[in-house]
Amino acid sequence: MSAALAGQATTTVRSGLRAVVSSPVLLWTAFVLAHLWLGYLNLYAPGYPLGDLTVYKFWVDEAINAHTVVGIDVPWVYPIVAFVPMLLANLFGADLYAGTWLSLVFVLDVIAFGMLTGWGHNRRNIAVGWWWVGFLLLLGPIAFGRIDAISVPFGIVGVLLVATRPRAAAVILTIATWIKVWPAAIIAAILISVRARVRVAVAILVASLVIVGGVLAVGGGSNVFSFVTAQAARGLQVEAPVSTPWLWAARAGVPNTFAYFDQVMLTWQMRGPGVETASALATPLLALVMAVITVLGIFAVRNRVAVQDLLPSLALAYAVAFIAFNKVGSPQYLTWLAVPVILGLATNAAGRGRAFRVPAILAAVLAALTQVIYPYLYGYLLSLDVRMLVIITARNSLFFVLLGWALVAIVRASRESVDRAAEWRDSVRPADAAWLPPIWPFGSDRDTFDRGRLDVDEDELVR
Repeated sequence: MSAALAGQATTTVRSGLRAVVSSPVLLWTAFVLAHLWLGYLNLYAPGYPLGDLTVYKFWVDEAINAHTVVGIDVPWVYPIVAFVPMLLANLFGADLYAGTWLSLVFVLDVIAFGMLTGWGHNRRNIAVGWWWVGFLLLLGPIAFGRIDAISVPFGIVGVLLVATRPRAAAVILTIATWIKVWPAAIIAAILISVRARVRVAVAILVASLVIVGGVLAVGGGSNVFSFVTAQAARGLQVEAPVSTPWLWAARAGVPNTFAYFDQVMLTWQMRGPGVETASALATPLLALVMAVITVLGIFAVRNRVAVQDLLPSLALAYAVAFIAFNKVGSPQYLTWLAVPVILGLATNAAGRGRAFRVPAILAAVLAALTQVIYPYLYGYLLSLDVRMLVIITARNSLFFVLLGWALVAIVRASRESVDRAAEWRDSVRPADAAWLPPIWPFGSDRDTFDRGRLDVDEDELVR
């Protein structure tokens, strides 16, 4: 009898916990509290997480007082649209710049979170919402303190719309790319995966032409693409995976191997034997890896891999490769992982695509290790503390584990699709093809899917 009562009590507790965790009110409360906590850390935590905002504010002051606009009048390290949020953060004056910036990030995250959760009406993505909240908390204040924090919510909204509004998704992701280049990886995955690629490409081209045309109209033609060459000229940043051997070499006392602060790029970089060669080879190696991923993606499409099986893994592969083989390893790059992981989790929550639990866990671990490194204990890394070297080595190695998972998922999807090619031909049912159901605010799922066929070929969603 006691065992039966204990089992009943356990079941009751589990049901109660399930009900609490599945509560949209609790999820939104956690989301707001997480943002308040991370905002507090940005303003008051040691390590000065908002350090880059002083540079953003300087650029804004130069534009207002000296009439010199970065990206237009002078070369710049960021695409031109990145200046818009930097300017908006000055809306209430220089004294409130940091607070206004954090508020802007919060508003954009609210929009993305609302789209993800259907503003509390989409219970299917409750667990995905909890993952994002947990990911932000694990990553820490750096999740908000850089320009990447502006591009991420754009990226999330873009991938959530791609199934039913591919052209709108393309425009949103193009704007995100003109804020920070990394969303181009998501765009590349979309262009390969979906059959509406021509319409997507046209939308990207039109949006880019509007942005470039605006820059040309104000006389910034010579600097509109300056961010490409500015990034190419950078050395090996301390946190980048490629820099790990030189960190250990510096610890071992290899002559002329050390970290130094670059006064031009305003970042810590490595110096030592072979660093210049590695820096020169890093970009071509990254391009080669991206080409390999592209070939795998194209083969998957030719093998009729379903878009829901291909797009999340392909987007993840591109995003992780962009970090793993990049000579710049800024901690805020971890925020990029939220976009493909949320896409994969949301797709699987809809009963489509592959399980995305492993990359979700790996991304969370990467976020936690990154917060250990930056901002609180960054000085220990620069002083080559062995414990910090072990942590950053473990973190940088996990990037390649995550990339390996994504590549294996793509290859496995191709093989499975070939093995059941006949079954695919016989089982295609366009009416049941919504691999990522429509999201707020476009009305009910059924009505939106019917209207979505104006933008998406029926057979596109089952590929």
